[in-house]
Amino acid sequence: SVVIVTGLNAAGDAFGITIGSFTSVSLDPPLVGFLPGVNSKSWASIRESGRFCVNVLGADQEEVCWRFAKESDDRFDGVKWSHSPLKSPMIDGSVAFIDCTTESSSQIGDHLFVVGRVQSLVAVAGAGDPMVFSKGAVVTTSPLP
Repeated sequence: SVVIVTGLNAAGDAFGITIGSFTSVSLDPPLVGFLPGVNSKSWASIRESGRFCVNVLGADQEEVCWRFAKESDDRFDGVKWSHSPLKSPMIDGSVAFIDCTTESSSQIGDHLFVVGRVQSLVAVAGAGDPMVFSKGAVVTTSPLP
């Protein structure tokens, strides 16, 4: 699934970054992981709070996917969102939200492997299909007709 990891910096400003490789790490304890680039300014800002929210994007959220894929200061302009239980941004239209505290972060090559401990999980009732990356494009998981 394609996700946007969101969070707040120490000053309370919202940041987010599109992640194409998100994975379950452990069921007990519940851990998830993703790999931001070591030079990601967005992840450096999110990391300050020690918590983040994984917004699982819907297949119809291509515009927001690409908006958060590039570094810029105006990513949240015009994007509707609310606070998760841990106060991280939850982007409207996402199909699920995974609220996490940061468990660990290790550098692996030119990326970090960030592991988060799941604090809450919300699947949106009646939400559409999640978005996935395939051959450099975003697609739906729906079967082809």
